[in-house]
Amino acid sequence: MKRSYYIYFGLVGLLAIVSCSTRKNKFLNRQYHGLTTKYNVLYNGKLAYEDGVKELEQNYSDNFWEILPIEPIKIEEQLMPTIGEQQKNTSKSFERAEEKAVKAVQKHSMNIGGKERNSQTDEAFFLLGKSRYYSQRFVPALEAFNYVIKKYPDASLINETIYWKAKTEIRLRNQEQAISELKKLLERKKLPDAIREKANTALAMAYYSLDSVQHTIDYLKSATRTSENKAQTARNLFILGQLYRSQEKLDSSNNAFYKVAKMKKIPYKYRINAELEKVKNIDENSDLAAVEKKLKKLERNRDNRPYLEQIYYHLGNVKRLKKEDSIAAISFKKGLRQKITTPFQKELSYEKLGDIYFDEAKYSLSGSYYDSVLEIAKYPKSKRVRRIKRKRKNLENVIKYEELAHRNDSILYVANLSPIEQQKYYQKYIDALKKKEEEERQRQLNANLYAAGNGGGSSIGPKGKGGKWYFYNAQTVGFGKGEFKKKWGTRPLEDNWRLSDKSIIKQNDVEDNEDVASAEGEAKKKGFSKYDVNFYIFQVPVFESELDSIKGVRDDAYYNLGLIYKEDFKKYPETVQKLEKLLDFQPKEFLVLPTKYNLYKTYLLMEDQVNSDKYKEDITKNYPESRYALIITNPEQLLARENDESSPENIYKKIFVKYKNKLYTETIKDCEKAIGQFADMPLIPKFELLKAYAVGKKQGKKDFIKALEFVALNYPNTEEGKKASEVMKILKDKK
Repeated sequence: MKRSYYIYFGLVGLLAIVSCSTRKNKFLNRQYHGLTTKYNVLYNGKLAYEDGVKELEQNYSDNFWEILPIEPIKIEEQLMPTIGEQQKNTSKSFERAEEKAVKAVQKHSMNIGGKERNSQTDEAFFLLGKSRYYSQRFVPALEAFNYVIKKYPDASLINETIYWKAKTEIRLRNQEQAISELKKLLERKKLPDAIREKANTALAMAYYSLDSVQHTIDYLKSATRTSENKAQTARNLFILGQLYRSQEKLDSSNNAFYKVAKMKKIPYKYRINAELEKVKNIDENSDLAAVEKKLKKLERNRDNRPYLEQIYYHLGNVKRLKKEDSIAAISFKKGLRQKITTPFQKELSYEKLGDIYFDEAKYSLSGSYYDSVLEIAKYPKSKRVRRIKRKRKNLENVIKYEELAHRNDSILYVANLSPIEQQKYYQKYIDALKKKEEEERQRQLNANLYAAGNGGGSSIGPKGKGGKWYFYNAQTVGFGKGEFKKKWGTRPLEDNWRLSDKSIIKQNDVEDNEDVASAEGEAKKKGFSKYDVNFYIFQVPVFESELDSIKGVRDDAYYNLGLIYKEDFKKYPETVQKLEKLLDFQPKEFLVLPTKYNLYKTYLLMEDQVNSDKYKEDITKNYPESRYALIITNPEQLLARENDESSPENIYKKIFVKYKNKLYTETIKDCEKAIGQFADMPLIPKFELLKAYAVGKKQGKKDFIKALEFVALNYPNTEEGKKASEVMKILKDKK
């Protein structure tokens, strides 16, 4: 019995040894290698491949503010690896799948007489190609797919291999080749719906990479006629909705999103975002009440908790369309307070809050929200972020000039009061100051009592016991830090910490602040306190030269504010208000004509023909020989006056000579005067760049970079703006 047992297992072992050969085309050999390949090597390889695909899906995150990629994978920029080159970020699962596919070919391929006898070898090459594709090694992937197509033209997976090969060609930017192959594939008879759907999707990919939007739409529509892969169908419909919106076909866009929202058994992200995409298509003429009701219903749905940030953002936009900005601000802030947030969505909410407070003329608060955008921006060189940065710089100018105008208006107002009226004015100010300080002390006391009543302090206080002072309580300190960061963002410990960019603080402002500090110091030396009327009266200027200087600074601030509102922010009512008020002040003559010209242009932009004609007549009648009159009546004649000594070109040449002669202070002053004098003229960027060079020579590298940055941001499409960017980059690289 024992002997029979040994004989049996000996025969089985002998058969196994005989069938292991890959050189013999025998039934046992084919069966052994086929089964071993399928149920051992390839089985484990396919499991690893599926794990890799799941890992990709889990790690991939869509930005629904952009048109989604048709295939949801992130492709690195360097896409042309050579054969055998391995991507650094290759998933271990795909590496394992590739190893198994290679092992299947090396150990179990039965290429006898030029023909493959192992029916599973084509599957191994197919798995090899797909694993390399997802590892972003597209050239080796293409070789694997080509091998299957060449060696196994009648294989059951040939159609799918052609589809994968075409996708690989698209990634290698051989779109025309991919399109040709996919169209031939679609011409095949009895092509399964699943393959037809994939082929149409791949054709849409190819045409989209060629910027052919209409062809992309056509093939996406063809792909969605069947729904073999529901997730991809939902994605295709979603992209259709986005593309229709880009063509301003909002009805077709809404219809596509409606279909996505009603689909079952698809990832929930498509359904909820389809609802939100429909909101992006509204305007002030839409049924805003119905849209708001829908958003509030989405807000109440517990399944939408991860999407509350977006829901509150869209609610805020609806409120803005309804002219309810204060309620809109509350919605945007609610979105920012959610536990689940995304950096890009936070950027958009901060930007909207900045816009709201800007429209309300709360410029410091508006600037702090724009700072928050710039602090967290993932793509600081994007067009949107660069626009915000430019607006923030201009806003800093608005803040500076508004403060100058308000301060100097107040000084001039008080200076014109009688001594008795001045005493009454400052006594009223002192009473308000005392009341405010008392309210602040009471608020601080309440905060300390609250801290003491909520668990007290940490061991920071004296003798290891929690003190009642605000900073002895970790909870209240943490709350304060959070509130500060929410409002101001992360700020370094330095002077002028409120300003995101200190380049806007010019020398004149520093001198003004020094003058104020000097006046205050002198008042204190006299023994006056801030609660004494004489402390303020002592600082009121009385000499005509001082008052003229203050008036000049005030007038210059109003003029600059008018230009900023007109040119940078397109806020024409504010422009008119500032410039009309400036004329009421009877400024110096050199400001009068450019102010009237800018009022003429502003009223023209506002389509106010009556006031536009009023200033046009004033300029042409009272200043007939001026450049502004010629701009209005005869621009051709202006171009012919190239030898005019007062032309911007000749003035620029004179200032440039001063720069060459190292008269940098005069160069800066003359450039600033010319910039104000020749507003709206094409030579302004030249004056700005020359001024930047003079600043660099006079004040050093740091200020030079800041001045160049101003030119680059404000005149990005001019030769001067491009030159400023180029020089600025060289200087920064040398740091």
